This record gives sequence, structure tokens and C-alpha cells, in this order.
Amino acid sequence: MDVLRIAAFSDGDTGGNPAGVVIGDVLPDVAEMQSAAAEVGFSETAFAAPEGDGWRVRYFSPESEVPFCGHATIALGAALVRQFGDGVFALILNRARITVEGFRDGANIAAALQSPSTHSKPAPQKLIAEALALFGYSAGDLDAAIPPALIHGGADHLVLALNSRNALAAMTYDLKIGQALMRREHLVTILLAYAETPRLFHTRNPFASGGVYEDPATGASTAAFAGYLRDLGWPHGGAIDVVQGEDMGMRSRLHADIAPAAGSSIRVSGTARMMDAG
Repeated sequence: MDVLRIAAFSDGDTGGNPAGVVIGDVLPDVAEMQSAAAEVGFSETAFAAPEGDGWRVRYFSPESEVPFCGHATIALGAALVRQFGDGVFALILNRARITVEGFRDGANIAAALQSPSTHSKPAPQKLIAEALALFGYSAGDLDAAIPPALIHGGADHLVLALNSRNALAAMTYDLKIGQALMRREHLVTILLAYAETPRLFHTRNPFASGGVYEDPATGASTAAFAGYLRDLGWPHGGAIDVVQGEDMGMRSRLHADIAPAAGSSIRVSGTARMMDAG
């Protein structure tokens, strides 16, 4: 199986979140896709095949299928640009239809996805307490202006906004306990966020549900979080920038454009850099 390796949401020529991309005439069977994703070892691998006037896409982590993955979508967009040239590509996911567009930007490729629709709701107090205990935080570490919430932008996440950058940097947790919690609650990731300004956020994304301790760039949770900020009436001014992966030594940059209509798609963009193909 020919796998492209592409780091999405890079910070120039460094950083980003590596994703595998497989483009074929037809999708392999589920067992083959799961096996290939485990062998690649990245947090997600995207598999795409032509269907109608678009591309049928499925995403697999090393341990499970996920309904939507933002960084692998950006990586797929880069791969499609590499093969077919600049353009907008229609994607058919398990539960949604979205687009990814891309164009060459020097040695890298710039890409933007339109997420599935977004929605959010307050998180149950029991779940909040369990998540705080998982990471060793207390209620005093939370940012009261951005209450904990269950957020969705193609996949489900819990968001905990913290009131200091130091608290974010100090994140640690037990992978097995986190995996049990996320799988029980059907959470793809838990998003930890710190607002440096109303339009600049630092985030971390434990992805224990997929067997990955932490992702350096997470487009799906960024889309969901941007939708939640809109629901809150946060003064985002129409867009936010996100720095992720810094505490992992893999600094990544994501940009989210926020349309005013409640529940509408979020446009998440960044650059992608080609890694070795294998």
C-alpha cells in the first residue's frame, strides 16, 4: 500500500501533525485500513477513493476508526493538490459531506477544510470532575469565561479552558485511564485551551481514545472549539489562531474562520509539508 506521509498545520518548514494518506481507485477493506494505520503509527491515516464527483474518505487511528480528522483532511488536501493541482475537492465522510481546498505555497501546500456543522452543550459536572482529576487539575485552574463543554465539529470532544499558560504546560495523565474515560464518553479527544488574547489560543489535545498520548495539531477539535466560542458569544472577531504542539516540541499553527450563523461550518486552514513517502 502506497502511503504518503504529510505533516499538517506546520509552522513553516517544521512542526505540524504527521498523517498518513492513501489514495486509491477503491478503498481497501476495513481490516486492511486498520492494519495499515497501525503500521504507519501516526495519530491518523486518511484513505480516499473517487466516488461520484468527489472522494470517499475514511480515517483510522492506530487502534480505531474516527468519524472526522482535521489534520488528516489537510494532509489529504495537500496530497490531492500534489496529484491533481490546485483546487477544491468534495469529500464524503461517514457522517457528513465537506470540502478541502489547497494550493501550492512555495515548497509547502496551503490547505483549508470546511468542517461539518458544529454544536455544543454544557458538560456534566461528574465528567468535569473526572477529567480534572485525570490531569491533576482543580476547579481553580479553569477559565470561568469559557466553561467546560461537550463540543462537536464532526467529532465529539470535551473542552477544558485553563486560566494560565503554565497550567497548560504542566498537563500530564495516565494513558490507560484517559483511554477508558474517553471511550466510555465517546470522546475523540479532550481539548485543553488557554486564551492568550480573545483571538489567540494555545491548546493541547490528548487523544487517548485512539491510543495516542497527545496530538500536536487537531483540526477537528479546533473547528468544534471555534463553533463553541461562537455559541458563547466570545469576542472572536470572526477568526481565531491556535498554537498547538509547542509543549511537545512540534509547534503547529491553525487558523479558524468563524461565520456568524449558529451551527454553521468552520473553515480551518494551515500549511502542510511533505515528509518521506513510504
